[in-house]
Amino acid sequence: MICVQKLNFLRSLARTKSASPKMKIDKMAPVIQSSEEFASVKAAEFLAKGHVIAVPTDTIYGLACSANCPEAIKKLYAIKGRDSAKPVAICVTHVNDVRKWGESDHLPDDLLHSLLPGPVTVVLEKTKYLDNPFLNPTTTKIGIRIPNHNFMNRVTKSFDKPVALTSANFSNEQSTLSIREFEHLFGHLGAVFDGGVLSQGLEQNRTGSTVIDLSQTGVYNVVRRGISYDRVVKIVECFGLKCMSYS
Repeated sequence: MICVQKLNFLRSLARTKSASPKMKIDKMAPVIQSSEEFASVKAAEFLAKGHVIAVPTDTIYGLACSANCPEAIKKLYAIKGRDSAKPVAICVTHVNDVRKWGESDHLPDDLLHSLLPGPVTVVLEKTKYLDNPFLNPTTTKIGIRIPNHNFMNRVTKSFDKPVALTSANFSNEQSTLSIREFEHLFGHLGAVFDGGVLSQGLEQNRTGSTVIDLSQTGVYNVVRRGISYDRVVKIVECFGLKCMSYS
C-alpha cells in the first residue's frame, strides 16, 4: 500500500511540475473527444462558465477562454505562467467578426477572405468592443484567427463571442501536437477536447500559425513565421502591401 501511495504521489508531481505555483490544482479535467456529438456545444458551455479549456486547432493545441471575461483571462495567464505583457490572440468564426473586434476598414474583403480561414493570425488595432482590461493590457493591438478546423469553427459559432486562444503549453515549453504533451496542465483546466495528433505530427509544424501585422495601411510585418508563411506573404504582396520592420 505504501509503495502504491508513493507511486501516485510521484505521478502527481510529474503532472504538476510545470504548473504555476500560484494556481490551485483542481480535479483532473475530463477528456472529451472533439468528434463526439455536441462536443462543440459542451466546449461553449465551459467557456461561458469562465473555464479555460484545451482545444485542437488546424495547427497546434490551444488553451481557450472567453476573451471578454477578466477572471478567465487572468486564469489563462496563470495556467501558462505567462507574463501579461505577452499578448494572446482571439479566435472568431467569420471575416465579419474580424472586422468587429479589429480595426480593418483599410483592408479589402478579398484580402481577408484570401487569408482566412487558415493557419494565420492577423494583427490589428483593437476595437472598442474588446473592453477587457486584462486582455493584452500593454498593447492596443489584437491577433485574430479563424482556424480552418471544423470543431473550432463550431465552438466559436456556438459561443458567439471572441475566444482568447494561446498555445497549450507552459511558457517556454514547446507547443503541443497531442494532448499527452500537456497532461501536466490538466489539473487546471475545465476540460480537454481531444482531436488526436495534429499537423500530421510534423515537428516543423509546432511553429503554429503565421502571425502578420496588418494594422497599418499599405504595409505588413511578419511577427512570427509559421505554417504557410510563404503563402501568406505572397497573398498580401499580391494585394500591394509592402514589407516593413519595427524599429
